[in-house]
Amino acid sequence: MPVTHHTPLLVIGAGPAGYTAAIYAARASMEPILVAGLQPGGQLTITTDVENFPGFAEAVQGPWLMEQMRAQAAHVGTRLVDDIITAVDFSRRPFRCEADSGDVFMAQTVVIATGAQARWLGIPGEQALSGFGVSACATCDGFFFRGKNVAVVGGGNSATEEALYLSNLAAHVTLIHRRDSLRSERILQQRLFAKPNVTCLWDTAVEEVLADDGKRPALRALRLRNLRTGAIGEMSFDGMFVAIGHDPATALFRGQLGMDDSGYIITEPGSTRTSIPGIFAAGDVQDHVYRQAVTAAGTGCMAALDAERFLAAELSTTRQAA
Repeated sequence: MPVTHHTPLLVIGAGPAGYTAAIYAARASMEPILVAGLQPGGQLTITTDVENFPGFAEAVQGPWLMEQMRAQAAHVGTRLVDDIITAVDFSRRPFRCEADSGDVFMAQTVVIATGAQARWLGIPGEQALSGFGVSACATCDGFFFRGKNVAVVGGGNSATEEALYLSNLAAHVTLIHRRDSLRSERILQQRLFAKPNVTCLWDTAVEEVLADDGKRPALRALRLRNLRTGAIGEMSFDGMFVAIGHDPATALFRGQLGMDDSGYIITEPGSTRTSIPGIFAAGDVQDHVYRQAVTAAGTGCMAALDAERFLAAELSTTRQAA
């Protein structure tokens, strides 16, 4: 039978932002409930070595790191629910959130931490080699390709910035773009074209990611198609970075919260407050600039503190009125 749950704080999403918000809220005796969603752990669950999250001298595995955050959230008192929020009503408080199981969550405050997903090419071999030569985050994984030969796929600001970043690490960077010119800002293009170890491959699409024959999965080459001539060939690479954008997981909240043109939830500068008092957003769902696990965790902390202060101010006002 469906159950109705009541909580001072509901966290929607279980990545670094959601788990951190839950940890801080639980330690503040807010008795939070966290609904994990479709991909508990977020994008780190499809990441292998994580070397840039503070606190670990050696690289750790992304899924393990998320397991530890989940365990920590539970240890300090978070109620973890493996369910998916499918409908929300933010028009009045308590806020009503319905889950796929039929359960209903009534919350005085809500932290949205549903994250974002990198767009992929959808070609053969791409997902099989994700984390084994294929990545969507140069800042996260570029370190592992120092002195190697890598490809960046895309033509906008994201692709140009990724290629620039990798040019300081890799021996050579090949930017592969379907058109004959980039869509990125002119200043970024100028910086890119000035790099001696960067080559642009125009009018080219990646058709397939090819693996080597070793026991451990590893990228060997890319099968490419020239869109002008139709010619198909292979180029050897050690890594491929897909940089064709991200999509925030905000479809559930459209029409209820303020968002930008790309669907990211708008928050007040220096806070996690959204357009509705009592609703807070943290992590990649509102951050289209940094998109790092550590920045997501930081805004998760901010969201819990913002929610705590919101409820405290409300309680103080109620007492004064009485």
